Amino acid sequence: MKTSEVMQAWKSILAGRRPSLSIELTRECPLRCPGCYAYDPAHLGSGSSVTLRQLADYKDDILVKNVLRVVDEHQPLHVSLVGGDPLVRYRELEALLPELDRRGIHVQIVTSAFRPIPAHWANFKLLNVVVSIDGLQPEHDARRKPATYERILKNLSEAKVTIHCTITAQIADRPGYLEQFLQFWTERPEAKKVWMSIFTPQLGAEGPEILTPAVRSAVIAELLRLRPLYPILDMHESALREFLDPPHSPADCIFARTTHTVSADLKTVITPCQFGGRPDCSQCGCIASMGLAAVGHHRVIGSLTAGHLFKASEVVGRNVKKIFKSSRMRSVAQ
Repeated sequence: MKTSEVMQAWKSILAGRRPSLSIELTRECPLRCPGCYAYDPAHLGSGSSVTLRQLADYKDDILVKNVLRVVDEHQPLHVSLVGGDPLVRYRELEALLPELDRRGIHVQIVTSAFRPIPAHWANFKLLNVVVSIDGLQPEHDARRKPATYERILKNLSEAKVTIHCTITAQIADRPGYLEQFLQFWTERPEAKKVWMSIFTPQLGAEGPEILTPAVRSAVIAELLRLRPLYPILDMHESALREFLDPPHSPADCIFARTTHTVSADLKTVITPCQFGGRPDCSQCGCIASMGLAAVGHHRVIGSLTAGHLFKASEVVGRNVKKIFKSSRMRSVAQ
């Protein structure tokens, strides 16, 4: 994260706003990926009687207007458009992206690339398209059909994207697998960088995707070895080491505390973080969480860290927000 971006985020926090906004643009997705957190029954909260697939969502102009309304209300510096799969609403994205670009907002679209990425999206300098790839072709195609390698490579032919791989237990303990993955995407002109996360389960969950502590440690050691060998792996050493001791709870997670997440009806707030439900923070594998944890542990002066400054700034921001809210209420009453 650049110093200028940190300063902008700090100003936003001091003003009582969360600098990041994550929007589940649609409930719809043509994939049925095993272990997808968005469709976990607990994603919308234990008290919710519906899942993401049952939630109401919007289309056409009303979706565009409502997304821009939410953006203008929260005034984020960064917006992530997730799903479902945002490319289900590709017509609406064509209307949204110019408006968000005009507002000077950094935008990230997370997709399976089951549809072509338009070449003209490269003109939006604040846009980052992130394509989810679950390993090499045999393993990926088994999990993410119809978004197969063959289809993805065709759909990325005119694009430059970030490749994001969620490491599951099925691939984690296979010698040389992650290096083969990096070799493949290093040679692809479509890939400008690669990010890797580790599968994050819910508390008490069991499943073939979940890494054991020993395998998790081995994966981090391997990524630390591979990082200098493959510059395409865009993950700082300090962030990789955070995977060994993730933030202990959402209250300790800077990413969770600086990101407001809403679901497809643009009303339902996803808590305590983008995973929803009851994520097992001891097994968190979120790349964004680890990146901001590393920033938080950066020493500013002596034992004072950026995390200490964030916590103090958050308190100031909450009080500022209360003062402005109280002032507005008095103005209305008068």
